Amino acid sequence: MFSLQNKKAVVTGGGSGIGKAIASLFAKQGAEVHIVELTEESAKEAVAEISAAGGKVFSHACNVASQQEVLATFEKIGNINILINNAGIAHVGKVETTPEADFDRVMSVNVKGVYNCLYAAIPQLRLSGGGVILNMASIAVWVGLSDRFAYSTAKGAVMSMTLSVAKDYIGENIRCNSMSPARVHTPFVDGFIAKNYPDNQDEMFDKLSKSQPIGRMGKPEEVAALALFLCSDEAGFITGSDYPIDGGFIKLNS
Repeated sequence: MFSLQNKKAVVTGGGSGIGKAIASLFAKQGAEVHIVELTEESAKEAVAEISAAGGKVFSHACNVASQQEVLATFEKIGNINILINNAGIAHVGKVETTPEADFDRVMSVNVKGVYNCLYAAIPQLRLSGGGVILNMASIAVWVGLSDRFAYSTAKGAVMSMTLSVAKDYIGENIRCNSMSPARVHTPFVDGFIAKNYPDNQDEMFDKLSKSQPIGRMGKPEEVAALALFLCSDEAGFITGSDYPIDGGFIKLNS
């Protein structure tokens, strides 16, 4: 079960964190994995680890906010079976503390970047007779998160794009779903805490961990396992759905 033999998968933002975990697991399950990162250096560690484990992996330097770069990259990769739209950036701020430049930056990566990859991937999925798209949403589309105005706005757009693509291409054997993680322990989280709470890092890590009712942050490998299921043939009856993976955050927080 859950074999990805003879599948070709593109993972944007696959150089670290959740994207790296997905790329590693997909390669382990037999997929040919293409990591799309802003720079080759960003993907270097992931490529080395996956290759050392016997996986088939390639990396591509590409700014997902640039349609020209995205189209050229997907043309180079060729026909694919799976697209993981994982690349994204974060932002802290309410609407009145979000400068226009920051809002535009988040939209360019988290919304336009997803659109660009969808735009480029659909023709390549067609060449394979169909396939699967999995977009990375967030619990921010389900609940109000403090100081996450631009980020929440972008992730809401990602969920809407997921539904639209699922509807438009269901007749072409292209499935499209999304996942909505709560806080997952990645290098990004460690960097965020170090930058914003340098004097009480352990305290903040504990506080952020316990904001999930289950009492801890998620692991990238846990998100990757759900991604594997949703992109496998075993999930062939699933499209147009979002899957929270949140330690009970949405339903159990009071």
